Amino acid sequence: MQFVSPLSLTKILVPVLLATTFSSVAMAQEPKSAAPAKELAQLLTDKKLDSIAARMPDNREEFVGALNFPGQLMVVWARTTAPAVVNEKLIRKDYREVYMDLNSASVIESRHFVTDLGSDGLKAKPATKQGPSDSHDLGAKSMRFDGNWREDKMSEADYMKAYAEADAAYARAIQALIDEVKKAG
Repeated sequence: MQFVSPLSLTKILVPVLLATTFSSVAMAQEPKSAAPAKELAQLLTDKKLDSIAARMPDNREEFVGALNFPGQLMVVWARTTAPAVVNEKLIRKDYREVYMDLNSASVIESRHFVTDLGSDGLKAKPATKQGPSDSHDLGAKSMRFDGNWREDKMSEADYMKAYAEADAAYARAIQALIDEVKKAG
């Protein structure tokens, strides 16, 4: 029977514990999109709006639209091949039409679609093991943020990188919508 010395065991366990602690801390951090998502949901509820849309500030051909349901935001943003048509709908405040156009008549490889269950920003994993998961689709690729990176055949680092990129993009899209709601009065 072989015994492992306490020093050898310490050399093995300390890195494992540190990695587990750091990944847990990263998953527990407040998402960049949390405050903007909550603000957007509240603004839409206060103004009794079930949809909103806007032009993305850094691309004249990219638009964003959202549907607001109690406890859920569905947000899509993409480039469009007919920005003048979409812009005309924005001028008329036809926000639901813009949302539908972005879902169906946009440049598919540029299309982002986020389902934010809780209207509280993208979460890296659900609050409870069986809880609902937020998701982000980019083009034809879909990513459910359920904390199961192994099921997605990726490393935890790649999962967290994909999550951080989706969260930052979502926060940027939501901010454009918040600005539109405030501008619309």
